[in-house]
Amino acid sequence: MTYLVTGGAGFIGSHIAAYLCSQGADVRVLDNLSTGKRRNLDGLPVTFIHGDIRDPGCVAGAVEGVDTVFHQAALCSVARSMADPAATHDVNVTGTLTVLDAARNAQVRRFVMASSSSVYGDTEEFPTHEEMKANPLSPYAVSKLICEFYCQLYWKAYRLDTVALRYFNVFGPRQDPDSEYSAVIPRFVQAMVHGVSPHIYGDGSQSRDFTFVNDVVQANIAAATSAYAPGQVMNIACGNRRSLLDLISNLESIMQCRSRPVFETARKGDVKHSQASIEKAQSLIAFAPEVEFDEGLRKTVDWFIAQDHSRQIRVAV
Repeated sequence: MTYLVTGGAGFIGSHIAAYLCSQGADVRVLDNLSTGKRRNLDGLPVTFIHGDIRDPGCVAGAVEGVDTVFHQAALCSVARSMADPAATHDVNVTGTLTVLDAARNAQVRRFVMASSSSVYGDTEEFPTHEEMKANPLSPYAVSKLICEFYCQLYWKAYRLDTVALRYFNVFGPRQDPDSEYSAVIPRFVQAMVHGVSPHIYGDGSQSRDFTFVNDVVQANIAAATSAYAPGQVMNIACGNRRSLLDLISNLESIMQCRSRPVFETARKGDVKHSQASIEKAQSLIAFAPEVEFDEGLRKTVDWFIAQDHSRQIRVAV
């Protein structure tokens, strides 16, 4: 079968592409490389299409003959969306609608979309579950919620099998630490590898349901095959939470170092706490996280250290 991974040169998308290739699948990757990196696909036998998900002609060609679309392409940053709401809406909403419509026209069997836990916003109830009212606090969160609605519309109106997966703070190798919009774990690891103080926006008590990328890949594969997944929205997480101060402590233990975090003003749009109920995903797609947080964190740290060592060698040469 042939698969299309939009945003496949990015962090999560490249891991999905790598898994599919390991299974002998025919894999296409559509990416404009605005945030993705071509090197994330090194050694993978993918068909790479350099294009934008907002380009109807490009997307139509990319989905032709495809069985399943894994839609990972997006501008994935709360902070970026607060600074430029229009750009986030354009890429995330217009882009997703373009891919959905092309998938419908090409009679794609299933469309699996990356959504976000940010749609819940701040809540007093934990763990958060899919029946709770959405309360988005940023343009990014709003864009993901709109995309979920579009997925459900295309399932109901056009009989395109769609599934939306609400990711909770995914981390792992290949996550970009260099952007000002980078996620917290790669930023912290990068800082501590170089003996620099990690910056925390807020007091560090805010907590997240950190989820290792391999488990997210398996959730996507299960969502693409389960007979109970179409039309559904479900959380993909580990089902527990850790504060940023706990994260710092874990990293210090793994890296055998001490850090002095710098505390800055909390950012607008950020939620205080995040923890998922994963019962729906367990029931519908037999989702079962396999990688413990400490194990995933250790693998992530090892990857970043290896990358930093490799970079130093290249500079020396």
